[in-house]
Amino acid sequence: MKKIDDLLNDNKTKKNIEVYGWVKTFRGNRFIAINDGSCITNLQCVIDYENTDSALLKKINTGAAVKIIGDLIVSQGSGQNLEIIVNEISIIGESDPDLYPIQPKKHSLEFLREKAHLRIRTTTFNAIMRIRSILSFAVHEFFQEKKFYYINTPIITGSDAEGAGEMFKVTTLSSDISKKNIDYKKDFFGKETHLTVSGQLEAESYAMGLGNVYTFGPTFRAENSNTTRHLAEFWMIEPEMAFYDLNDNMNLAEEFIKSVLSKILSKCSEDLKFLDDRHNHEQKNKPMLERSEMGLIEKINFVVNNNFKRITYTDSIDILKNCKPNKKNKFKYKINEWGVDLQSEHERFLVEKHFKCPVIIYDYPARIKAFYMRMNEDQKTVRAMDVLFPGIGEIVGGSQREERLNVLEKRMRDMKVDKNELWWYLDLRRFGSVPHSGFGLGFERLVQFTTGMGNIRDVIPFPRTPQNASF
Repeated sequence: MKKIDDLLNDNKTKKNIEVYGWVKTFRGNRFIAINDGSCITNLQCVIDYENTDSALLKKINTGAAVKIIGDLIVSQGSGQNLEIIVNEISIIGESDPDLYPIQPKKHSLEFLREKAHLRIRTTTFNAIMRIRSILSFAVHEFFQEKKFYYINTPIITGSDAEGAGEMFKVTTLSSDISKKNIDYKKDFFGKETHLTVSGQLEAESYAMGLGNVYTFGPTFRAENSNTTRHLAEFWMIEPEMAFYDLNDNMNLAEEFIKSVLSKILSKCSEDLKFLDDRHNHEQKNKPMLERSEMGLIEKINFVVNNNFKRITYTDSIDILKNCKPNKKNKFKYKINEWGVDLQSEHERFLVEKHFKCPVIIYDYPARIKAFYMRMNEDQKTVRAMDVLFPGIGEIVGGSQREERLNVLEKRMRDMKVDKNELWWYLDLRRFGSVPHSGFGLGFERLVQFTTGMGNIRDVIPFPRTPQNASF
């Protein structure tokens, strides 16, 4: 059995080969286009319909799974270099044309989300999920080559790493868990537990013994948001590095992003070309002010081929306050004072208009960042950093962690973080504490950027969102 990708890349004629796939189209009772998921290109198979059983021909419908044995020859028609002259064909799995919903026509992404178990049969989702797979492998490849150790942090946790409080409760109690006075000692774990929003805190503990580690696993947030940027279940990449300061952290983030995106450019050229054409077609149908000035491949090259500009939060505020508004860069959210959180429109302006390269903003106000970020000497800012991309804004968030026990305890008191719950985290500062850093990258955000998809629900196989846990 040969994969279609191997046959087309080999580009050689062959006798009596065996291929499997799903029927994409069947034209004129003669031309069958099949695809086995190995590449974006369909393989044309030419059948001698006059000498083929009519009952068999009726079963060659879109969505049917087939086995074909035939000769791979130079194509006589346009649109493909090679094609198969069918000697034998058998139906492995039938597909009722009156019921199969993924017909060879344009379907809306909203419709395909309702058919998430079948949307992988479309060319668009074939391309997206192949890119997702290559990206996933590239993540592991990068960190393994850098001598980072891959660790699996808990999915069930008793701590809220981000302090946001939007966590899914894990319990075996049959009583009304919405009550305030619940005896969690009777629960399965003997305490209140949730699905994790981050593996960072646990990763820090392992960095204190292994040096450099990374996690790459599922995380959960019970945020009741139906935007194009949010999921309830998503995957996070979180490296943690002992003896790294903020500059080391920023260097690693830039090197990491450029590495994985370079792999996609080299290994997924056909899929990227298809998605780029799709992206450009969509842009033409948008109002002028909503159009992106860069195509998909152009955006990826923009990141790979440019050095990341590094500026402080304070400098970024000065730039945003003093830029002259016009029709194209007039902000919906005005920047009036130091200390506000930047919106996506501000971040994109800095990247796409002002600096014309990816940007890393660092030294953010302490009051808008997490308790574990290292306090600067000014007592107003922390050693936090965000990496900003074109078209998407923030894609990576990270920081140098607070290694000083007394400072960390004060931050926890000020931000009302329970010291008793995180006693073990404080122990890391009591016993052999060292400067250390890390960052987090939402994997779906990276896939979204790399594929040009506008909705994050279209870059994960089975999206979990409010009121939706189908499949």
